[in-house]
Amino acid sequence: MENDEVILLDFWPSMFGMRVRVALAEKAIEYEYKEEDLFTSKSPLLVKMNPIHKKIPVLIHNGKPVCESFVVVEYIDEVWKDKAPLLPSHPYDRSQARFWASYTDKLYDFGRRIWTVKREEFAEGKKDFIDPLKLLEEAALGDKPYFGGESFGFVDIALIGFYSWFYTYETICNFSIEAECPKIAAWGKRCMKRESVSKSLADSRKIYEVVIEFRKKNGLE
Repeated sequence: MENDEVILLDFWPSMFGMRVRVALAEKAIEYEYKEEDLFTSKSPLLVKMNPIHKKIPVLIHNGKPVCESFVVVEYIDEVWKDKAPLLPSHPYDRSQARFWASYTDKLYDFGRRIWTVKREEFAEGKKDFIDPLKLLEEAALGDKPYFGGESFGFVDIALIGFYSWFYTYETICNFSIEAECPKIAAWGKRCMKRESVSKSLADSRKIYEVVIEFRKKNGLE
């Protein structure tokens, strides 16, 4: 795989793209990063490589596209299997990891509200965010350092992109994730000590600035 061509089409604040970036970093895979500006228009390459959804992230491996963040992460784990396994080896454990990883996508709906609704509508949305986060904390993480136990893996990668958005959620909606979900907050800080995570996640303050600018432009502030 030394001479493989690997290209990632991505959008820097995307938690879905961050999943792929972290997975690539965990495997120490060199790749070319191509930024898509989803605020303006989608590039011809993105439309060509993902003609169905026309969304990021898209991994292009030797000219062949792989789309959807979980599909991409599993593909990376299967192709570059000699280092840092992301999914458990046992079929049952793999099924559980896939279940909880899929569950993390429930958090995205709250993120969409941040972009699209006025502040007085945040109260209901905040509950929709905290409730599944608490369930993840109690039922999936528990007292373990990572969702997979002692090893950083698939569910951690699924959720960690949202961690870079926590500051925006907390600041705009005036609540504390650490107060509501202390184990999740500690887990996020633990993950950020990994170079694969800290160098792959978008800057939380920059995300906040972009969201505030978007809200102002759309009369939501």
